[in-house]
Amino acid sequence: MNKKKGILSLVVTAVLIVLLGFTTIQGFGPTQTGAAKNITLGLDLAGGVSITYQVKNDNPTSEEMSDTIYKLQKRVEQYSTEASVYQEGDDRISIEIPGVTDANTILDELGKPGSLEFQTEDGETVITGTDVETATARSGQDDMKNTEYTVELTLTDEGTTKFAEATTANVGKSISIIYDGETISAPTVNEAITGGQAYITGDFTYEEAENLASTIRIGGLKLELEELRSNVVGAQLGEQAISTSVKAGAIGLAIVIIFMIAVYLLPGLASGLALIIYTEIVFIILNAFNVTLTLPGLAGIILSIGMAVDANVIIFARVREEMSKGKSVRSSLKTGFQKAMSAIVDGNVTTLIAAVVLWFMGTGSVKGFAQTLGIGIVVSMFTALVITRMIIYAFYAVGLKKESLYYKPRKERASINFLGKKNICFILSAVVILGGIAVMAINAGSGKGAMAYSLEFEGGTSTNVTFNEDYTIDEIDSEIVPIVEEVTGDHNVQTQKVADTNQVIIKTKTLDLDTREALNQALVENFDVDDSLITAENISSTVSNEMRQDAIIAVIVATIFMLIYIWFRFKDIRFAASAVAALLHDVLVVMAFYAVARISVGNTFIACMLTIVGYSINATIVIFDRIREELRLKTKDTDLAEVVNKSITQTLTRSIYTSLTTFVMVAVLFVLGVSSIKEFALPLMVGIVCGAYSSVCITGALWYVMKTKLGKKKAN
Repeated sequence: MNKKKGILSLVVTAVLIVLLGFTTIQGFGPTQTGAAKNITLGLDLAGGVSITYQVKNDNPTSEEMSDTIYKLQKRVEQYSTEASVYQEGDDRISIEIPGVTDANTILDELGKPGSLEFQTEDGETVITGTDVETATARSGQDDMKNTEYTVELTLTDEGTTKFAEATTANVGKSISIIYDGETISAPTVNEAITGGQAYITGDFTYEEAENLASTIRIGGLKLELEELRSNVVGAQLGEQAISTSVKAGAIGLAIVIIFMIAVYLLPGLASGLALIIYTEIVFIILNAFNVTLTLPGLAGIILSIGMAVDANVIIFARVREEMSKGKSVRSSLKTGFQKAMSAIVDGNVTTLIAAVVLWFMGTGSVKGFAQTLGIGIVVSMFTALVITRMIIYAFYAVGLKKESLYYKPRKERASINFLGKKNICFILSAVVILGGIAVMAINAGSGKGAMAYSLEFEGGTSTNVTFNEDYTIDEIDSEIVPIVEEVTGDHNVQTQKVADTNQVIIKTKTLDLDTREALNQALVENFDVDDSLITAENISSTVSNEMRQDAIIAVIVATIFMLIYIWFRFKDIRFAASAVAALLHDVLVVMAFYAVARISVGNTFIACMLTIVGYSINATIVIFDRIREELRLKTKDTDLAEVVNKSITQTLTRSIYTSLTTFVMVAVLFVLGVSSIKEFALPLMVGIVCGAYSSVCITGALWYVMKTKLGKKKAN
């Protein structure tokens, strides 16, 4: 890169930062297109629609209720991955959808039983929804060249046979397509249809066709529902929650950039500028792809800023190594980027595999987490390998070539004998994990529950109170919630305002009759509430058994795919096995912390665990990449233990710096955040420390033990 191109690159960088910043903060046009304020927010941040259905069937069984809830959950995901469905009382189902303000637009779609029939003119049913394998919305053109949308059905083998027989026998006659008792279309059969394809046509918009296809794919509801009530509810958390989280993110980002500059000098400044661009791009993508952002999701993005530093640390650590060997700045930059490439690509691709699997197989918050994770990974790779590279080469091209701007000479660190302490580390980890399991067993035996499960996992009681005045969310948090906590003993109270009313919905752990009466009395005494305007219902968990199973299966499948990828890239199953074992280690340690500290286990627990999985595997890959490199250079006289110790020592700076910057981001969030964010941030901090410990003290040692004890093949 010559000087002219260097100046141009720096100008492009400045324009990018300003343009993306303007887009994020202000947006364009009267609708402020692109502004962060237009990002779809979750129920906790912006409110949405709450709908309660009454089951028409008499005495529905628990299996019928569970099946209906699960299918409704799949249906509402077309509106938001953060929507939740749960049982209220014995025969009611409640749905909460963030980011929606018009209940009428979704009421009809959600409550439909989903029955589909193809009938001949004499009323004979040819095929039903059970004969349909898949349903997809398609666009095409009618005879007048106008765009029309249809639903394409792919039939099962049995459905194909039945439909072929029916169309053969009814050529020249019509076959009506009836959905939920309504005839959608009645096309005439021109010829026998034997290919297993059928089409539903009508005056559809694309959204209507997609919704219909989605409902057919999911299948019919076992229970018939009718709307009992629908409300537009306000945010569960006040403005303070959002403002403190944003402030924490800004402070954390500033600290990280200052740290990078102090440690890596000019390259640190380049990475800081790239981090700013990274943050701006992430928010613009969230807006462009209509990703629903909840408070844990916001915290996850702030966390991802810390993790995005990792690629830059890997690169600049490599650059330093090259310069310490006496190479020129230019040569060191080129070699540093080249050598860092494999670790960055392998680490991010491994985590991206997990994100893709979780996106396709997960439900609810798991799917939402996968979205933000995938976006963060792709953007961080782009900014590290393209933007940071462009900036640092531009600095060099404009004349900033002094070695002192890129490198502070220091004494090379001697290899630390990590393997010599492996047994102590293994025993320590075993004690912590087994201790956590023991605590869970004791808690379960004493009736407290193995872990402190929240409303999302255990259900609870929903109390609807009509107050005499219109309280704001912040006033509810400061005045009403403390009284509810004192009476119920529940410190994880959730509240929602019903729009345009004085009603507040208070969700707590399951309350017995005496506690309900005590709560009612406290509300009457403290707020002069009319006792007759207080109603309460037990509600089920919002994370159903089926959703838990989906999450577990998704994580298992993601782990298997990660294992296969690591095996393929490192040509040794022991790398993959030890990586997964270390990943499991970190998850179990954090679970032990949840159990001992009795931190609430809810939707944020799922997000926390998934974050730790991604963070842990990425840290492990960096060390394995260095071991792989050292094995290529190994001679017959080189001891394998020395290779492992040297590799861990060489990556120790990366492990410390990346963990420190990520920890700082979350720590600031913990200090400034509201209580729900603190409960998310605290175990994450434990997970970050645990991930650093396992990557340095456990992962390499596990591989070494497997290599020397479980395999006869010698390292070449």
